[in-house]
Amino acid sequence: MKFKRIFLMVLDSLGVGEASDAATYGDSGANTLGHIKEKCDLFVPNLAKIGFLNTLNMDENPNVDAYYTIARPNNAGKDTLAGHYEMMGIISNTPFKTFNENGFPIELIDEIEKVTERRVIGNKCSNDNSIINELGERQLDYGSLIVYTSADSDLQIASHEDVVSPEQLYSYCEKVRELTKRDEFLVGRVIARPFVGSKNHFRLDNAGRKDFPVDPPKRTILDELNEENYNVIAIGKMNDIFSKDGINKSLKASNNLDAINKLTNIMDKNFTGLCMVNLCDFDSLYGHTRDIEGYAKAIEELDVEMPLILNKLNVDDLFIITADHGNDPTFRGNDHTRENVPLIFYSRSFKTPKRLEIQDTLAVIGATIADNFDIEMPEIGTSILEELE
Repeated sequence: MKFKRIFLMVLDSLGVGEASDAATYGDSGANTLGHIKEKCDLFVPNLAKIGFLNTLNMDENPNVDAYYTIARPNNAGKDTLAGHYEMMGIISNTPFKTFNENGFPIELIDEIEKVTERRVIGNKCSNDNSIINELGERQLDYGSLIVYTSADSDLQIASHEDVVSPEQLYSYCEKVRELTKRDEFLVGRVIARPFVGSKNHFRLDNAGRKDFPVDPPKRTILDELNEENYNVIAIGKMNDIFSKDGINKSLKASNNLDAINKLTNIMDKNFTGLCMVNLCDFDSLYGHTRDIEGYAKAIEELDVEMPLILNKLNVDDLFIITADHGNDPTFRGNDHTRENVPLIFYSRSFKTPKRLEIQDTLAVIGATIADNFDIEMPEIGTSILEELE
């Protein structure tokens, strides 16, 4: 075992340029980080020190403090689950459905109304705050369910807690999850979004959010780590992404800063294994809403936290930074974008950090983790553990 603890931070949607098959997805020219950097005076000196900006052009940085490169996506689709599955060694050739253009088919809406015995309103692509403030009063008056999608492969159901209790909403979502396991309706996640407040002041109860994802189609390295009695810790939506499979400790996080705070708390603990954290604000708050300045500010806020994070690492720790897909806020529409992702490896023990060769799959992450802990290798991905010196 080279590293006792490995920390994996996923910067949700922070891609670094169009993938080789971007045209197939209608995403030619997309570049989340590159376009944000062009539009804003991005100041990220701490991230720059570990090669973050060098991933845009893959130029050589002789003064870098980490190994850096990019990884090309292989799994079908450009959603959260496809990217995370690939990281952990799962091949997924069938993309999950998205319904951001015309909403969900009327056949599905009819079935939702039937199993919940409540009327559905909304049925469109929207961000959370906008749709609950648009339809919240109507939902309160009629006891209906607000159904919408974030443009990811999801179906979200919102209701006021005074009308539908969170527990009842979870029950509805379980029923809808069963409906959306059918091929024609197959979304990656059904998400319960209870909200509170009054007219013009509705707000989501983030603590009450609950995700109902599909189960991973195969075993991942998380299952292998768990069976070998290693710690597998998930912060933020990581637990939901993998449907709890292989995870033996999970912590909820309400936003990026909360997730980082929980990460640094975990870093103070003595354990052996993997800790994963997803910073979802990049995607949900800024990518889908096409908020360029907000996205830039969120990157800069992460940069401020980087010295604290890196200083908490022990000599025998490995810290990995990557992303799961792109979501270029300068691009048309509000969907994810098919992009390569940054891949950064940092350890206080490294003697010769430098640029690495471009990786052909995100599965290099899972393979390297598996190699380090001497567990069964995933079906895809090649370890680069020996290159990290």
